[in-house]
Amino acid sequence: MTTYKLLALDVDGTLVRRDGSIHEEDRLAIQRLQAAGVPVSIATGRLYSGTREVARRVGVIGPIACVDGSHIVHTEGDAHLYSRTISGAEAALLRSITERHATASFLFAQDSIVHDATGAPHLHYVRGWSPVIAEVDRVSSHPYWEHEHGLLALVAIGTEAQVSAAVEEVRSELGRAAFVVSFPLFQDGPTSIFAMMVRAAGPTKGTAVAWLAEHYGCSPSDVVVVGDWLNDLPMFEVAGRSFAMGQAPENVKQAATDRLNADATLGGGIAEAIRRAFGR
Repeated sequence: MTTYKLLALDVDGTLVRRDGSIHEEDRLAIQRLQAAGVPVSIATGRLYSGTREVARRVGVIGPIACVDGSHIVHTEGDAHLYSRTISGAEAALLRSITERHATASFLFAQDSIVHDATGAPHLHYVRGWSPVIAEVDRVSSHPYWEHEHGLLALVAIGTEAQVSAAVEEVRSELGRAAFVVSFPLFQDGPTSIFAMMVRAAGPTKGTAVAWLAEHYGCSPSDVVVVGDWLNDLPMFEVAGRSFAMGQAPENVKQAATDRLNADATLGGGIAEAIRRAFGR
């Protein structure tokens, strides 16, 4: 049996159930694994400010990867260990694109989120990334655009036409400097409302797992990961063993080495993965 040396966990739909709670079996299994000398970390799309409390609830101490690997922070002392952001000319281009297409924009920077009145109706869609959210007069003139540490991410919401056009401009104007993805949010009568997320190109949960493995003195093949969504695919590709939650899309399940019976409603997937991968 392979002896794995590190466990990295997705948060939403994996460690945290749909109702925001954590299964007691998962919490206890994490503690047992750590007591046996195996470190446990987190790899999430959330901001650190939206992840810190989750880590503390399950007793994870050490570096955790946020914003899909764009930001790595140590939970003890909140030390920032790695950050990849959009700044300077690229940030200016991104601001121009959102202004041209009049999207409702949410800036992710300085471990917080800012929006203006146009974003208020969509606030519940971004609240999961962080509870540290503030409404400002105008996002387009907010100092975060010029901040020396740059933007961790931008979420822009609008009609399908607005978002599609904005995505094309991000790809053409920012090129390899940015990673952009769009997805449908809801239907407003005959109008489809979409969202676009932009962050610096390069980091993924896969690069985060590689960083964490190096930090703990092992290789990615020594790492077990658990996830449930498309942004977990890069860490499934590099980890030695990967578990997909029961509710994961079929293509995510196919990319994993193992499928879990547990799902995001009941939880218990972490405990199941620990039993199967570590025998604990």
